[in-house]
Amino acid sequence: MDHGKITVEAELRPTEDEEKVIKTITNFFTPESLEILDQGDYKIIKAYSNSFKSLIKLHDSLRIQAILDASRSYMLKRIHGNKLVLLLHKQAAYQGKISFISYDNESPLGPIKIIIECNCIGEIIDWLAPQTARGKPLWEKRLPDDKNLGL
Repeated sequence: MDHGKITVEAELRPTEDEEKVIKTITNFFTPESLEILDQGDYKIIKAYSNSFKSLIKLHDSLRIQAILDASRSYMLKRIHGNKLVLLLHKQAAYQGKISFISYDNESPLGPIKIIIECNCIGEIIDWLAPQTARGKPLWEKRLPDDKNLGL
């Protein structure tokens, strides 16, 4: 891979409304492009971005919901080399609530999967979910530079 990227994907099951699943994705992510892939019995909606700005809604929601500590702990466990993989409960995400899950089957309709690939995973976590004391962030980092998306 020459460049880093951010991908968000969700399974679209036959009983689900396509627009609602897209809304679920865009509650926390602002894609540059989106595609729907037919997998036979179901479809997969994939949203893409090459800018950290696409994660601003997620960043802001973590603060509004006051879940920075739990989010940081979750994220630190989800690092795989230059990749951070987050799983959100789909029904909660549709309601605008962040509920991280550890396994796909914890969300009956499948998870919303956020995959961040870059050379600065630590910076991304520090920006999204900084350490806190008494529920208040110890620091607020600036949005990482998109040039760091390169791998």
